[in-house]
Amino acid sequence: MVLSLRDVSLTLPGNAGLVDILHDISLEVSARDSVGLVGPSGSGKSSLLMLMGGLERASSGKVEALGRDLTAMDEDALARFRREHMGVVFQSFHLIPTMTALENVATPLELAGHADAFDRAEAELDAVGLGHRTDHYPSQMSGGEQQRVALARAAAPRPDILLADEPTGNLDQATGAAIMDLLFGLRDRHGATLILVTHSTELAARCDRTVRLVDGRLESETRRDLRVTDAAQTGAARPAVDAAE
Repeated sequence: MVLSLRDVSLTLPGNAGLVDILHDISLEVSARDSVGLVGPSGSGKSSLLMLMGGLERASSGKVEALGRDLTAMDEDALARFRREHMGVVFQSFHLIPTMTALENVATPLELAGHADAFDRAEAELDAVGLGHRTDHYPSQMSGGEQQRVALARAAAPRPDILLADEPTGNLDQATGAAIMDLLFGLRDRHGATLILVTHSTELAARCDRTVRLVDGRLESETRRDLRVTDAAQTGAARPAVDAAE
């Protein structure tokens, strides 16, 4: 298993006290699998993704990635693990405005000690169709181009795991579709496992599995063989339903 969550819960402080975000989530993800996380707004999709990436710490339960217990790592160890094994793409591009596209992709590689940081960054920008924009700053690029830079930055370390949180949320439909083609292409090229948070049933349907969350609980799972398993069931699957109805 590339990712394994066992009875994971998340409770965070809110204005009126503690808020239960996730409840007893158990989930396993195999190598090269693609998983779409869907569900209503506020259902805990992004929080679950953050737990998988070690960007949020579980209140209880255990999160393992590539056989390593993320819940037992300190912040420095988590940062090193993410740098070496994970690529993350957010809805907001999180580019450094004073750096060019090439520098935005190359700098994390340099910090990780890669001697070929700029060569690798240039290759990844070529792969997302931005070989001609390497010297441009984020303010000189469209939203779609900025997200392409973010994709190149996430893919450049050759991650084992790609995490994407609504990567097309700030883009128009046509640009978003192109970004998703690139994301799945990068996943295939590097052989990475992909976890995708999305509100789009069309995007989720491109994944090998779709996991639906409701009120912080894993409600059901849809596989590409068009069968759905209730999280509460241990027996046979029932006929498929729309994963985001």
